[in-house]
Amino acid sequence: MITGASGMIGSALTAELLAQGHQVRTMTREEDTGDYVWGARPGTVPEMALTWADALVSLNGVSLSRLPWTQAYQYQIVASRVDATTALAQAIATSSDPPKVWVSGSAVGYYGDTEDADLEEYSPSGKSFLAQVVRAWENATKPAEEKTRVVLARTGLVLSEQGALKPLIATTRAGLGSRIGPGTQFWPWISLIDEVRAIAYCLDNKSLSGPINLVGPQPARSLGITRAVARALNRPHLLVLPSAVIRVLMSGADELLLSSQKAHPRALLDAGFTFTHPNAGEAISSLGLG
Repeated sequence: MITGASGMIGSALTAELLAQGHQVRTMTREEDTGDYVWGARPGTVPEMALTWADALVSLNGVSLSRLPWTQAYQYQIVASRVDATTALAQAIATSSDPPKVWVSGSAVGYYGDTEDADLEEYSPSGKSFLAQVVRAWENATKPAEEKTRVVLARTGLVLSEQGALKPLIATTRAGLGSRIGPGTQFWPWISLIDEVRAIAYCLDNKSLSGPINLVGPQPARSLGITRAVARALNRPHLLVLPSAVIRVLMSGADELLLSSQKAHPRALLDAGFTFTHPNAGEAISSLGLG
């Protein structure tokens, strides 16, 4: 059972799970697009949706790339994640036959801005807005922990033609390839292929529970990623987008680009997961942008 199945990750995950021979159903907020309908808030989860499923994957939340982050939109960022997750946790806690495993979407934003510090799953949380959001998001799963194995999938920047890379690809293709801020900040990345493979791996591997960093094994600085995009497009990379300008343009959302998180996938590696794309350059080259 997947919530958020129509998004970039959800669509790719559905295809991956079907290819592996699983049956997949979806739970959506519109009757004509999913197998089950819910309201993404407590009291709206159909019991049949949970009793049917051996495994649940929830990928809830409005887009972080929509700007500006007004006070009203910050409320949506929180509510769309926490309310939906609370609803699922409460439904699992009271279900007569809940899923055996629940992979709940999360984010490496949990750690805040940590500069060059090495981050593994039990590194402390940060103090930024996103760190507070992710803490509340993860805490909302707690009612389900006695009934099912809960995995908190802390995803990084997913390298795909869609999602967070889309505007970077567009500006670079237009000849505006730029260093983003200092360029030294670590962007915790993962290829879309490895993102969905890692989620599927978490479903199957009973040793995995709690926070799991879904990031590539070789940390990359933002300058390395923006240069790799320019290289893949065979376009120049000559400009600089100063931090001060980013703070003005992004209206409070600048932590998306300027925060540094040198996260490592320790739990996945210890569990034996192997990455298709071990470094960001290979992941970007595989997109065939040129």
